[in-house]
Amino acid sequence: MRSPAYYEAAIRLLGEIHKSQGGAIDRATDLIFASLAADGVLHLFGSGHSHLVAEEAFHRAGGLVPVNAMTEPFLTPLTPPRKSGRLERLSGIAAILLDYHEPRPGEVLVIISNAGINPVSVELALEGKVRGLTVIAITSLHHARAVASRHASGKRLFEVADLVIDNCGEAGDGAVSFPGLAGKVGPTSLLAGAFIVNSIVCGVVDRFVAQGLQPPIYLSANLPGGDEHNRRLETKYRGRIKLLS
Repeated sequence: MRSPAYYEAAIRLLGEIHKSQGGAIDRATDLIFASLAADGVLHLFGSGHSHLVAEEAFHRAGGLVPVNAMTEPFLTPLTPPRKSGRLERLSGIAAILLDYHEPRPGEVLVIISNAGINPVSVELALEGKVRGLTVIAITSLHHARAVASRHASGKRLFEVADLVIDNCGEAGDGAVSFPGLAGKVGPTSLLAGAFIVNSIVCGVVDRFVAQGLQPPIYLSANLPGGDEHNRRLETKYRGRIKLLS
């Protein structure tokens, strides 16, 4: 029998994000628009399953072109979790990632981490700020506040970011409970992250249009003229977006 529980949880979640995080999403949108309008690039990072949220913003039909996804397979389940899970907890990786991706002062770095307690995300935020980036966290405050940091500083991502957007998820990520089960199922962090990221994208495009500027957006490569349109825009950002280099 089909259960409506996840549908109901998802609708409640998106409504809560819209209601409680609208101000933070608007502030993030303003920061990102200002950077992109000055020819900057938006950088996104996520490890574990959070890398999927970063990928949602990258090279996406209907998305922004100047997006650099700082995704590394060795920090995701694409690498066996017995290895990738341990690497998330290893200090020193964040500086290597920033050295490679070369974000510029004044640009925005969005870090997606549901718990925000592992060294890679905390150090990326700390080091990004040192390098002049504006750091935005997408995280679960409910989860983060329930657990201790694994970083030597004792800080969690939400405590070091310049701006925090709460994905409004529960501790453990699951949203649906069943009698006799200790944990919940139906994780929501990916759904919430995609909603937040695409809300920001739409807001950025709205600001471009309001200023009389042409927003740098991808067309679908499966529509006539899409490939040509996309290649023209990508040329401007060659070398700045590592996956396009």
